[in-house]
Amino acid sequence: MSAQPQIAIRAARVEDVGVIVAMLADDPLGGPRERIEDPLPSSYLAAFERITRDPNIQLVVAEDGEGAVVGCLQLCILPGLSSQGTSRGLLEDVRVAKHCRSRGIGEQLVQWAVAEARARDCKVVELLTHHTRVDAQRFYERLGFARSHVGMTMRF
Repeated sequence: MSAQPQIAIRAARVEDVGVIVAMLADDPLGGPRERIEDPLPSSYLAAFERITRDPNIQLVVAEDGEGAVVGCLQLCILPGLSSQGTSRGLLEDVRVAKHCRSRGIGEQLVQWAVAEARARDCKVVELLTHHTRVDAQRFYERLGFARSHVGMTMRF
């Protein structure tokens, strides 16, 4: 891999929602779940508002040197009683724009999230990735994550 590109990680803004949804949809699993329309369905903007009001959730984007959004992730801080009251960070919706993958942008996003979770006194950072995302699993293992759980899902 060549040198990592310079990116800026910042809080997502409402005008970023369309680009974020496009990254979520640009994937075999995400494509069927998302709706790319102009204008976007109002459910996305309502969700963005709920996210921005919650102090335990940070939705961030990665901008390239020209100000284009090229990645995103959501960090959720989950306070808990287990492990002597340990909070944990949960990474969700880590995505990099298809034309920017394998350049280190995802790694920079995840490293930012781990540092942010530590700064917010989390003792654990967890994430879920679908069992079919073998490349993503290798990526996370390379960054120091270990397989530790069996995930289960109930959809409504």
